[in-house]
Order: sequence, then structure tokens, then C-alpha cells
Amino acid sequence: MSKLPAIAFSKTAATNKGTVVFFVVEKGKLPSAASAFDKDGRLSNAMAVAEFAGAFGAKVEIIAPEKGLDRIIVLGLGDLDGVDEDGWMKLGGKIFASKGKSASVSVITDLEGKTELSAPNIAKIAGGAKLRAYSFDNYLTKKKDKPTACKITFVTKDDAGAKKAWKISDAVTDGVIFARDLVNEPANILGPVEFAQKAAGLKKLGCDVQILDEKKLKSEKMGALLGVAQGSVRPARVVIIQWKGGKAKDKPVAFVGKGVVFDSGGISIKPAGGMEDMKGDMGGAAAVCGVMHALSARKAKVNVIGIIGLVENMVDGNAQRPGDIVVSRSGQTIEVLNTDAEGRLVLADLLDYCEEKFKPKFMVNLATLTGAIIVALGNSHAGLFSNDDNLSSQLTKAGLDTKEKLWRLPLGAEYDKLIDSKNADMKNIGGRLAGSITAAQFLQRFVKDTPWAHLDIAGTAMGSPKNEYSQGWASGFGVRLLNRLVANDYE
Repeated sequence: MSKLPAIAFSKTAATNKGTVVFFVVEKGKLPSAASAFDKDGRLSNAMAVAEFAGAFGAKVEIIAPEKGLDRIIVLGLGDLDGVDEDGWMKLGGKIFASKGKSASVSVITDLEGKTELSAPNIAKIAGGAKLRAYSFDNYLTKKKDKPTACKITFVTKDDAGAKKAWKISDAVTDGVIFARDLVNEPANILGPVEFAQKAAGLKKLGCDVQILDEKKLKSEKMGALLGVAQGSVRPARVVIIQWKGGKAKDKPVAFVGKGVVFDSGGISIKPAGGMEDMKGDMGGAAAVCGVMHALSARKAKVNVIGIIGLVENMVDGNAQRPGDIVVSRSGQTIEVLNTDAEGRLVLADLLDYCEEKFKPKFMVNLATLTGAIIVALGNSHAGLFSNDDNLSSQLTKAGLDTKEKLWRLPLGAEYDKLIDSKNADMKNIGGRLAGSITAAQFLQRFVKDTPWAHLDIAGTAMGSPKNEYSQGWASGFGVRLLNRLVANDYE
């Protein structure tokens, strides 16, 4: 992984080296701290020539203005009241992208007059810069541009407040990076056993972690999950991660993740084109690990259960066949008409296990479940399906707050009947139409009375559009969303 910047906060900083950054509000003026760099009018003149008026994201840059100083950057903030979390993070990403090879960056948070950016907003800028710095280059033996170690110092009168805000923000940022790393790892390196070991690393943050091996999964009668795994030489694992930050008597909230470390499609094999992306079919499990990291690292005052089902869907003489019937943990039978509709089989057993064992306040499962959701929503929204309007509203708001956006789609009896089977209690596909909805209907059959939501993140966990703080193939989608859900409504 690329070298991530060191983030610091100080009342003063050296501004005679590296890159110096100033902010200007819309139709505003340079802060007084910039006067030392504008004695000859070079900044003001550059702003005038560029017709810079402080619009959000607009930039003026002067290269090598004096000895030792690489560049001066002026960034527009637009209307301060209109900048949300996503906006502050994008500014941080823009700062990192604009610094060039500077090893030192000083960000001046004073604004025109006697105001300065607030500590929480400074922390969001820092988070955006750190996420922009992320790249997955673990296996490049000859890097064209060797990463430069970089320190970004935010100059603020409230350095103590900024440090406090950053401690919380950085916990979430590191959770996103954890999820990105998991999704980016090639499948020959990250199998179910190795993934489980990565999840076990959350013990160092105070989580309790239990790993269920094949023997335990058989005793739990997880026949649907094990059916997916039987075609691989790599054994299945289920990991239960618990963070106990709330009162002992409080019911936990629960996040459940699909972790298919590689999906060949099984005997219903996928086309060769693009199959390499199926190393990312564990984006749901990665997001669960990431949010468990975020919540435990920031010491969230809530009890949380994270459950991930880790399997590999491969083709061999022992692989399950189209037409096989498996018995799920709930006792319901499933006719497997398509072995490439495997994620729902994994989640079926996990949801039943989670509800029975932990009796949570709610369950949210995340899965790169269907290509149909990309046809419906593209890559800018994840699909939301739920049996509970309140939970749906909370998730939708958290999505708007973080710009990890969700769009709710329907569930209903007319869709449910599409997965009825004449040979078993249900079949694992419902036909060509409404594929994302019938997948969600399938999952709902394994949930009893607990409020539940299913997030289909096939279009957002990997290959989603790049922005100022997400430049790679894996986005870490879901970590900030679920952290915000907890922060908004359950702490």
C-alpha cells in the first residue's frame, strides 16, 4: 500500500518550505496570514488573472514562488453553509493531489476576518487527504513513481479540538482503508482462512472474535453456506466479531457480510471477460470488517455484532450442481438452479444464525449480490431493501450524510412467488426479471421478526466512479455509511 501522509495539528507551522494552502470563501478575500506571500501582489494578481472568486473547489496555484517553497495553493470554499462532509473530504483530496512531490504541506485554516475552519471540518479535510493518498501497489516490484513520505500540518488555533476530532475521524478513515485493502487483495493471497485471520486482528482494538471452522459450521447445520464452499479446496469460515461498547443489557446492532473471496460462478461458470473482478465478491464482508474497525477504534458507545461468511465458489468434481437441493440452517430447503447465485445461500444461513443467537435490534446485510442492481442503479447508488420503514429511513439519511447513497426498491408477494419451487421450499433464482428484488425476497425468507435491511453493493464496492478521495478500484463503500447510521441513531 502507498505511504499515507502523517497528519498533524499545530498553532504554528513552518511556511517557508513545501506547499502552503490557503482557503477563500466565495467572493471573499485572502486571509491575513497570506499577506506575507502577497507583498508583490503575485497571489492577488494570479487570482485576478484566473478569475478566481472562491467558488467551491476552484484553485489557484503558484509554482516555486521562492527558494525552498514548492508551491502556494489557494482553494475556494464557496458558501461555507453549503459544504457538507463529502465536500470537506473532497477538499482534502484536492490538497493531496495538488501538492506534487512536496514532503511538507501546511494548511492554513484561518479565513478572511477573524474566523477559521471548525475542528470537525478540519478533521474531515484531513480524512479526505489520507483517503486520496491510498493506492494498492503491494505487488509492484518496480514502481514508476516511488511514494514520497508526506506530512500535512493543519495550522489552527484550536489544535487540541482538531486532534480530538481527528482521533474519531481517523478511526473511520482507517476502517475504510482496511476494507479497501481486503477487496483489493488477490484471491490467491486472501482465501477464507486468511481473511478470517485478518478479521481476528480486530482483537487488538478490543473486539471479541470467534472463528467457526468447517466442523463447527456442520454442527450448526449451515448447509446452504457449505454447499457453496464444497467445490473449493479452501475450507469455509464464519467469523463473529463483537464490540461491547454499550450497556450490558442493551441489545446489539448487527451487520452481516457476504464474503465470497472468489466467485467463478461454480458449474454455472461466469464468462471469462471480467472474471478477475470476482476477487472483490467479498466487498460486503470487507465493509463489515471496516465498520467494526471504525466503531471499536473510536470506542463507540454501542454493542455491535459483525458476522461474515467466507467461502470460495469454485468448479471441481465435488462442486454442487444445478438442480441440487440443500437444507439451510433454518430447515428450509433450497433448489439450487444456478450455482452463480451463491451469495444469497451464504447470507441465508448467516441471517438465521445472527437472529437466533444474538436477537439484535436490527440486522443490515451487505453483499455484492447481483449484476441486476448495476443495470438498475448504475454505480452511484447501492440498492436498499427492507422489512422496516424506520430502519430504511435511517439508512437513507446516513447515505445522504456521507454520500454513500442508497435507493430503496420494493419487496412484495408478487415478487416472492417468483422464487417458489415445485421441488423444494424455494429456488435460488427467480428468472430474468427483477433479479435484485427476487434475491432480496430470498433473503427475507430467512428473517423472522427482526428489523432487517439488505444492501446490494455490487455497483459501489468496486469499480465505482472515482472522486477526489477515492481513486482506486475498491472504494470501501459501506464503512462510513454504517458508522454514520450508528452515530446518528444508536449511540
